Amino acid sequence: MGVVPSSQAIASEWLAAGRRVVAATLIERIGSAPLDPGAEMLVSDDGRIEGTVTGGCVEGALAQEAQAILGGQAPRVSTYGISDEEAAGVGLMCGGTVRVFVHEIAADAAPVLDAVRGELEAGRPVALATLLDGERAGAKLAVTESGVVGSLGVTELLDRSVARDARGFLDEGISRVRRYGGGGEVMGDELAVYIQAFATRPRMIIFGAIDFSVAVARLAREVGYEVTICDAREAFASSPRFSDVAEVVIDWPDRFMEGRELGPRDVVLVFTHDRKFDEPALTAALASGAGYVGALGSRRTHEQRRERLLEAGLDEAEIDRIHAPCGLDLGARTPEETAVSILAEVIAVRTGRSGESLSRTEGPIHPPEKEPTPS
Repeated sequence: MGVVPSSQAIASEWLAAGRRVVAATLIERIGSAPLDPGAEMLVSDDGRIEGTVTGGCVEGALAQEAQAILGGQAPRVSTYGISDEEAAGVGLMCGGTVRVFVHEIAADAAPVLDAVRGELEAGRPVALATLLDGERAGAKLAVTESGVVGSLGVTELLDRSVARDARGFLDEGISRVRRYGGGGEVMGDELAVYIQAFATRPRMIIFGAIDFSVAVARLAREVGYEVTICDAREAFASSPRFSDVAEVVIDWPDRFMEGRELGPRDVVLVFTHDRKFDEPALTAALASGAGYVGALGSRRTHEQRRERLLEAGLDEAEIDRIHAPCGLDLGARTPEETAVSILAEVIAVRTGRSGESLSRTEGPIHPPEKEPTPS
């Protein structure tokens, strides 16, 4: 992880300098929109603007709303959609609908923003909760691994309920609006809170130090993965071309994976082309909970591998989780083209999409937001 969202850092700096700051935070996207929830635009009382929520579609209108907030109007959730006259006027061309919470960040929120900033700089997960309703709309609290910073200022029960949900959102890597009762009860709907989860970066473990590993690691790092290349053969893995793009570990796959727990966003790829490495690696990967497990090789190679894995005690359902040959059918030949093919399939599996050409599919371009697992 390690990259601090610029809006958190900038808001802290502006508040510390004595400026008033209005935030326009994208809290919900329905259909197609350029950016995901959590995107934020900041407007200061001296006219400075940083960030974006739609890449330019509605920013002019939001800047005007920010000035109204600075002039004394109440915080609001504004909706822009292609069917709205106002949205058409500001040019939301993507065809979707966005809901944006526009509010002034109170000076007493600075410790909360600083806590978020500090956790992210340390590479730890953190969630930022913002109250959307009532007299305290705009109040914030941060939920860290060690506790809670700040308060939404309604009831202690609301703070506790939000903190519990925020930790669940962090586990699943999702951000969304959650509704509560007026006193903070989890079954009510009088109060809305936007919970933004800054989860740790997903892991990608690649077994095998080969050219394809370099290409995949380089691209995976660009799309947000924390990448490790593992190979028991030190002579193969010692080249700086591997350490330039990933963490490099010299170890046997089963020993490296022993006791390692991965999650649905994590990836394990087996590129060793050697049964004494790839079969222990695949067995351990399937047991780790990784959301995507893939292997290079021909279809014939995988059929032979399947027979050996069955003999080793794995069942058909487990083996069917292996994507082999991994990647989408793009006609890729070079390591770089193969990396695009593999990352494309990883993303499609993670989002539950088919990997078909968009021109041949129907429905929303962006996947619907994932529903959180009930507490």
